[in-house]
Amino acid sequence: MIQIYCLNTKTTKEFQEGMTLLEILSEFDFERPYPIVSAKVNNVSQGLKFRVYNSRDVEFIDLTHHTARLVYFRSLGFLLYKATQDLFPGSKLSMEHPISKGFYCRVKKSDGKILDSNDIAALRVRMRAIVADDIQFHRHEARIEEAISMFSKLGQEDKVKLLETSGKAYTDYYTLDNTTDYYYGRLVPSTGYLSIWDIESYRDGILMRIPDRDHPDRLAETHDQPKTFEVFSESLRWNEIMGLSTVGDVNHACQNGMARELVQVAEALQEKKIVQIAEEINRRYYSENPVRLVLITGPSSSGKTTFCSRVSIQLKACGLKPISFSTDDYFVNRVDTPKLPDGTYDFDNFETVDHAALERDLIALLKGEEIEVPEYNFVTGVREYNGKKLQLKEGCVLLLEGIHALNPLLTNQIPEPTKFRIFISTLTSTALDDHNTIPTDDNRLLRRIVRDYNKGAFSARQTISQWASVRNAEEKWINPYQENADVMFNSAYLLEFAVMRNHAESILATVPHNCPEYTEAHRLLRFLHYFTPVPDSEIPATSMLRQFIGGSSFM
Repeated sequence: MIQIYCLNTKTTKEFQEGMTLLEILSEFDFERPYPIVSAKVNNVSQGLKFRVYNSRDVEFIDLTHHTARLVYFRSLGFLLYKATQDLFPGSKLSMEHPISKGFYCRVKKSDGKILDSNDIAALRVRMRAIVADDIQFHRHEARIEEAISMFSKLGQEDKVKLLETSGKAYTDYYTLDNTTDYYYGRLVPSTGYLSIWDIESYRDGILMRIPDRDHPDRLAETHDQPKTFEVFSESLRWNEIMGLSTVGDVNHACQNGMARELVQVAEALQEKKIVQIAEEINRRYYSENPVRLVLITGPSSSGKTTFCSRVSIQLKACGLKPISFSTDDYFVNRVDTPKLPDGTYDFDNFETVDHAALERDLIALLKGEEIEVPEYNFVTGVREYNGKKLQLKEGCVLLLEGIHALNPLLTNQIPEPTKFRIFISTLTSTALDDHNTIPTDDNRLLRRIVRDYNKGAFSARQTISQWASVRNAEEKWINPYQENADVMFNSAYLLEFAVMRNHAESILATVPHNCPEYTEAHRLLRFLHYFTPVPDSEIPATSMLRQFIGGSSFM
């Protein structure tokens, strides 16, 4: 007999060895507002079919948990793939990226045509039928050579390349009825669990709609994001031209000695975009309605600081005189900071910034007046005036950086033609393979973990524990305004995970196994192992990555 401690009930019960989590779940009674789709065993994500042979701590989780949502999304991807193969044999499915509160996918039929509205309607019907049949997902284990041979015969070269460069001796794969696929994490037990989803036509592909994060019994409300979609598309077009659509492609290129060239190309692409942005600001500065205020924002660890420095250099090359400062210097005194329901300070709240004082100073600056600007003392938590003065003279443009910079309430008294808005995103366009997308938050989380640890600010465990509240604040205060930007800049880096692996692995290994944060640390460690490591010796001091791994010439 083994003992299972259930974190949901905080009770222990005895079970026979080898029982599945699904069987164990039936013996524990606790409130379940939403269906249980996954579990954590000793803080490691597992599917409900996982068999337990030793005493363990178990937490059963629903779709309000990030870990369970990843399990659900992977399973939806397999459902879609199964249906496309049933209806359109020989077609190719590409699960490309999240967009509009869902996932954008492309399906090309064997004749090269994309799906029309009738095809999508038929696909929805077939997917519903598979869900109604409640077909089991089966997990298998095979030697890596056997798996490579199997996927090669199936014509899935994306998986062949990924597995060839994985360095593993054995690997898992899954089957759903007569369809075989590979996923880098667990799935739900059967298709009957996949009750909340929909598909609809989107651009030249499909939008897979998913459950709402806070209310997973209903679909997330869609919001069209044409500018975000174009940023993704731009990166994907370049990847396809270079033949680097998947991690397997990138790994092969690095193993063949192309890492240095790929770093140089990635840097050139980012610099080209920054030059274009600076030239557009310069053009508008000398237009009939001159731009005088550049507003720059982006979520945590998107690279705002380095971007501001690099765009300032390019503006100087255009003949302008950029003056930069941050909304952080207008934080209210810490004692006046809004608080979260648990009593901790809500540093991401819009009211954390004294926006009335900031807008008053911006208006004075744009009139050509000299003003004294504050400097926030993060040690004492007090906004101080230490004699720092600013004035916009002829040829000057003001760069204002901060998480609330694009919030209309921050600058609603400033004429629209004088403003130029920039949103910095971090949109990973390379997928593990055609059916395994990379969560767009993973590179920002890894950046933040490495930066916080190296600066001695927070341990990896602390950074991971804060991440959910950081993401919630971004959804509330930053992301709603990204489509208002005049231009979006993607700071994601082609070889980012390959470079970050050398820095992040040892840091993630410091997270104790007996804490909740280990779930995410374990997932990230497994994820990083898919990438052929690339040393950072080729990364220039002006790179976006240097802001996080150290060695930046701007710090």
